[in-house]
Amino acid sequence: MKYLKMKYIWIIHVLIMAFLISASHTFAGNSWFDKGSDLLKSFGGSDKAKELTIDEIGSGLKEALKVGSQNVVNQLGTTDGFNKDSNIHIPLPENLNKVKTMLGKVGMSYLFEDLELKLNRAAEVATPKAKQLFWNAISQMTLDDVKGIYNGPEDAATQYFKGKMSPELALEIKPVIEDSLSQVGAINSYDNMMKEYKSLPFVPDVKANLTNYVIEKGMDGIFYYIAKEEAAIRQNPAKRTTELLKKVFNR
Repeated sequence: MKYLKMKYIWIIHVLIMAFLISASHTFAGNSWFDKGSDLLKSFGGSDKAKELTIDEIGSGLKEALKVGSQNVVNQLGTTDGFNKDSNIHIPLPENLNKVKTMLGKVGMSYLFEDLELKLNRAAEVATPKAKQLFWNAISQMTLDDVKGIYNGPEDAATQYFKGKMSPELALEIKPVIEDSLSQVGAINSYDNMMKEYKSLPFVPDVKANLTNYVIEKGMDGIFYYIAKEEAAIRQNPAKRTTELLKKVFNR
């Protein structure tokens, strides 16, 4: 009887050890699975994200940003893309307000109106140059960039673009702006306006850097609509024009 009792105890010990070994393998396996699941959840923040791979999320986000930037370039890089849009219309530089006021008083408002139109035309001509820069910035996105944008606020990608592109974009479009200012006649309009202004008695000297001004205002207009496009793709299912966009953003 004592022998049988010892035998049963030994069997129980063996079973317990077998269970512990099996459990340790199971828990170790689960820990790796949990890490993968947590990573995917961290991208999407919901059970839906578990159906997506990291590559799909990254590809979907980049596709969305390409679609959005292309839409913006198409919209603004055309006649009246800036000029007739009250949200981004480029007015005369503030330091020319005195010129505007004085010329308006002597019936020469057509001079500053012509210059203002041509500043907007210059931005419209230069805008298509931005497309390749947007696509370069998209191709350079890291996994951390993708994660931050995907989980971020509605303008997270726009802020990424601003930080990544602004210096390069300003440098890239500067010669384009200079050429377009000349091409659309803005330089001649400015010279004519300033000639008439300086012919008036007792007016202070005024100068404006039209190139830098149009670069700044043109970039403001582009990023304004990039933010609009980004928010629309996140919120509006109709803006998700491919199956991948629908899968990634239907969270």
